[in-house]
Amino acid sequence: MNTVSESPKPQAATPAALGWRVLALIYDVLPLLGIWFAVAALMLALRLGQPVVPGGLSAFAEQVLLLLATFAYFGLSWRRGGQTLGMRAWRLRLLDAQGGAPSWRQILLRAVVAPFSLALFGLGFLWSLFERERRSWHDLASNTVIVRLPKPKK
Repeated sequence: MNTVSESPKPQAATPAALGWRVLALIYDVLPLLGIWFAVAALMLALRLGQPVVPGGLSAFAEQVLLLLATFAYFGLSWRRGGQTLGMRAWRLRLLDAQGGAPSWRQILLRAVVAPFSLALFGLGFLWSLFERERRSWHDLASNTVIVRLPKPKK
């Protein structure tokens, strides 16, 4: 299993184009759906099968748990090996400025800024089309870069 220390440094890989990043994000929706269903099922069991009451405490708790589960999926994936499942499929890896694993602080910054990158009509992502190292707003804020790894030698 590859670890971050065995990963190519940014010089050996190229900054990932927006298209590859979008494909990885779409792919990552699949495992996230499974995680979200598990969280929702747990909350339903804790409510003894009663539906959620909009605006109620259990609705708020469920939203917080869904948000935490999403952060855990991305955060643990990025911290452990720099890749989510979607990023593995497209040979992408998240690195810090020195080519190593991002810190928890950097991961948290990415998680906070990324929704704004998307919510503002995707401008934060589109920024990568004009930035020299193809970094989006959340990459710039967290001092990270997503690179496309070379094809493995056969």
